[in-house]
Amino acid sequence: MTAITLSSANPTGLKVDAVVIGTTSGDDGPGLLAGAESVDKAFKGTLAETLRQLGATGKADEVIKLPTMGKVKAPVVVAVGVGSPGAAGTPARREEIRRAAGAAARALGGIKSAAFALPVDGEDEAAAVAEGVLLGAYSFDEYKSDTAKEPLESATLVGPGVKAKAAKDAVTRAEAVATAVNRARDWVNMPPRDLSPKVFAEISSKLGKAAKLNVEVLDEKALAKGGYGGLIGVGQGSANPPRLVRLSYRPTRAKKHVVLVGKGITFDSGGLSLKPSDSMATMKCDMGGAAAVVAAVLAVAELAPRVAVTAYAAMAENMPSGDAQRPSDVITIYGGKTVEVLNTDAEGRLVLADALVRSADDEPDLIVDVATLTGAAVVALGPRVSGIMSNDDELSGQVHDAAERAGEAMWPLPLPAELRSKLDSAVADIANVGDRNGGALQAGLFLQEFVPDGVAWAHLDIAGPAFNDAEPYGYTPKGGTGAAVRTLVQVVDDVAEGRL
Repeated sequence: MTAITLSSANPTGLKVDAVVIGTTSGDDGPGLLAGAESVDKAFKGTLAETLRQLGATGKADEVIKLPTMGKVKAPVVVAVGVGSPGAAGTPARREEIRRAAGAAARALGGIKSAAFALPVDGEDEAAAVAEGVLLGAYSFDEYKSDTAKEPLESATLVGPGVKAKAAKDAVTRAEAVATAVNRARDWVNMPPRDLSPKVFAEISSKLGKAAKLNVEVLDEKALAKGGYGGLIGVGQGSANPPRLVRLSYRPTRAKKHVVLVGKGITFDSGGLSLKPSDSMATMKCDMGGAAAVVAAVLAVAELAPRVAVTAYAAMAENMPSGDAQRPSDVITIYGGKTVEVLNTDAEGRLVLADALVRSADDEPDLIVDVATLTGAAVVALGPRVSGIMSNDDELSGQVHDAAERAGEAMWPLPLPAELRSKLDSAVADIANVGDRNGGALQAGLFLQEFVPDGVAWAHLDIAGPAFNDAEPYGYTPKGGTGAAVRTLVQVVDDVAEGRL
């Protein structure tokens, strides 16, 4: 991972391979963001005009490289656009800076060092720059025989206040969070033949023990004996049996307990309700929810807030075979509620149901589940926005606020009571699907049936943002994105601080 250092020195005198500055878009061409003053002075006040002549507009994600010709010590100035800047000190402004730092870091692959002279008004902006650099420099090259460019080796964050203790602490937190996001990205990007439920459980267990977490792994025999009908039903068609992983961080004097539940379908063929082949190509990402909760609890253990956090990762592979569950089968979820499986491609909610019911044993104050659950959420919100559903409207707003501060796009969705009847079954307590109208909402209503009584709960449908099959942008790479990790860590922090 890119090494981060902090400096209050003039960026024009630093011995680095490039200096990064920010630009804005305007009617008269690009403007310069705060932080670029000394670089502009070295260019005798002509930097913005020079960039304009090179075709720069300052729009978001635009990267222009300008040889310095000895005007500053670094051989190259890299100007990265933010578009029309938001108000200083706001989450929107921090996201602009985070995204600009990420776009620059991606463009700087192949060089060793860079100074980032982006606006830093305080510790939050310092953390945003650090996160952007660390997330933007990410690459997944494990399966490539020839890597064209090595990621940026080191980044120096430059600004007048970056060496203050608060800024240092914020950057340390950003490093832990970015490590967690990149870890989740790695897992999502792994081919499903190499990340079966068993292997994913082994990786999670090893990392959990190294982080001194309490670790429990239920294999297929323990799941069958314990009555985990969702995991057994979904996994029974595969040669790779299911697992339920529980990782628990329990600090002394913790007053609250947060449970995170993640969908971990390591590959989703749709089962006997087979997906079209084009829809299967990215289904290695269907364990993105489990990746998020495992990575998040590992980050929490490193950051050590006074909040107990337990992560459940419900792992299975959904495959068609002579042993696979059939449409119209009835399964019994952990705890005894029966489900008529009308569509085997609506499998994520079945494994989540087992874990949600099991979480009652932990007596949580708050449950947040994360899942690449429905295509309907993508239709409603597009590929970059996650849906938030909750049994508490105030909690929904608080999670939305936490996501905004963490830099993740999420939007609250309702759980209309009148849609619950769509899930009625003639032969079981509930069916796993209703009709096509409001599919994401019906999935949320299904999950709500398995939430322990009296416990605040939020459901994050990350089906769109979990995997980017388009071109990279900002700090977001092609492929796995690590969606929801930053929000989960922020939610835990908010609980620790008493704001949630």
